[in-house]
Amino acid sequence: MDPAEYALMDAAEDRMWWYRALHARLCDSLTGMEGRILDAGCGTGGFLAVLRARRPDLNAFGIEWDSQAASRAQGKSAASIARGSVNALPFADGSFDAVVSADVLCHAAVDPAAASMELKRVLRPGGRLVLNMPAYQWMLSAHDRRVHNVRRLTAPATAAILRNAGFKNIRARYWNGLLLPLMILQRKILARGDAVSDVAPFPPWLNAILHGMTEFERRLPFPLPAGGSVLAIAEKP
Repeated sequence: MDPAEYALMDAAEDRMWWYRALHARLCDSLTGMEGRILDAGCGTGGFLAVLRARRPDLNAFGIEWDSQAASRAQGKSAASIARGSVNALPFADGSFDAVVSADVLCHAAVDPAAASMELKRVLRPGGRLVLNMPAYQWMLSAHDRRVHNVRRLTAPATAAILRNAGFKNIRARYWNGLLLPLMILQRKILARGDAVSDVAPFPPWLNAILHGMTEFERRLPFPLPAGGSVLAIAEKP
């Protein structure tokens, strides 16, 4: 990603509605898991910090390609952070009980097929993968260019990548559907130029409203048919 984007992420991810919503869903997806957890592409460590606070019973690790982001993640989460690529993870086979990878396989430097095989390799048999992806290729925007995203996938396309890598019991669902119309308005109509980032300080009242809408959706007993992101959960045979 652009260096400036890491700085924005580092400053915003403990308060901004989007990160809080994402982290809540990732934690939900790890319910029932124990042991060693890897955040593959941990960025500046926001999710690791949340995970360690909510689940101190877990042994959490991270890996990040960017050296400055890895350093920030180490300071923020106090987790063990390795440097490396998800295309070739520097861990032994079956090292982890669960692996989380949020908005990583969308990056230009990542080979989704190779990365998904690596994520499976480092999981123990029966281990769980939690994968988040931005949705819909037509939603590519200036923000995607800043963070070097080149792909946004549908839920079926995300599931197909995991199926081709050999995962089983795959569930891929959209989320952030209630706010999808606002995302379309912001990304495709209001935003102009390559300098625009989706990560920015929000007025507290607006931040609270947006987060409240994601929490309302999170508590619905059914998934929405569309959304700005895809959350997939899968199991290594």
